[in-house]
Amino acid sequence: MQDTSLPDPAIEFRNVSLSFDDNPALTDVSFRLERGEMIFLTGASGSGKSVLLHLAMGLIKPDEGHIFVEGREIENLDESDLLAVRGGAMGMVFQEDSLFTGMSVYDNVAYRLEEHGWDGSTIDKSVLEVLRFVGLEGEEEKFPGELSGGMKRRVEIARALIGWPSIMLLDEATMGLDPIVALQVLELVVRARDLNNVSSLYVTKKLYELPYLATYRAAKNSNGDIEVKEASKNNLAQTRVMLLDSGRLVFSGSVDEFQRSDLPVIKHLAASDPHNHDADPYFADPWDKERKPREEIP
Repeated sequence: MQDTSLPDPAIEFRNVSLSFDDNPALTDVSFRLERGEMIFLTGASGSGKSVLLHLAMGLIKPDEGHIFVEGREIENLDESDLLAVRGGAMGMVFQEDSLFTGMSVYDNVAYRLEEHGWDGSTIDKSVLEVLRFVGLEGEEEKFPGELSGGMKRRVEIARALIGWPSIMLLDEATMGLDPIVALQVLELVVRARDLNNVSSLYVTKKLYELPYLATYRAAKNSNGDIEVKEASKNNLAQTRVMLLDSGRLVFSGSVDEFQRSDLPVIKHLAASDPHNHDADPYFADPWDKERKPREEIP
């Protein structure tokens, strides 16, 4: 008998399939993203990662199968109901630059709450809170054209976090960023996950990001400051790797199991990134303004 006292998963796919012009994009994909869990979704280009995220948001509908968000089946909802689900439960960081170029940082971040009818004073408090969280307090009146690539990505994360949704979907969130700026983004993801119990689907082809996200945790110290540190083995976050290959889910397991796997598709994916990242400049404090990356950190 099913235990109805357990919360519904944040996201659940049941036997989901989708094709475009008779070309399979996803085939019989089933998984559950549990509350507070972080799933790393990886695979080669064209394997179906972004398609899966778009299905989870209800931006496209499956040919077969069922998709649930916090227990609510979404594939047959009308657009107004889908907007309510996205606006209330989900934040999304897209692979591409998605900021509105004619709007200020403040207005970009506030947009989702304004669309859902929040009152002005609550929006103002929420915008300032989330900009402080991503390190952009005082930058409210700037426009995207005045921002560096790293600052733009932080604005996108702030927009995704506004109102503190319970689910975050991140599509190649560190794409094209300098290593130090990329680490700032990873740290923000860890902070959101651990301090706000956010469930997340994190899409990446950068396999070297996985150990950091799986083994580092955020917590407040005795002074109330937020610290991101390597966690002990008995205090690791709830994480898992899922691998898509030609639209099929071919692996699901821990980062350690993924790294030790002999599956040819995993070995091929690892071999596609021949650079040794052991010496990459992942500093204890990526916000240190004395660091000199290729992209200046404000």
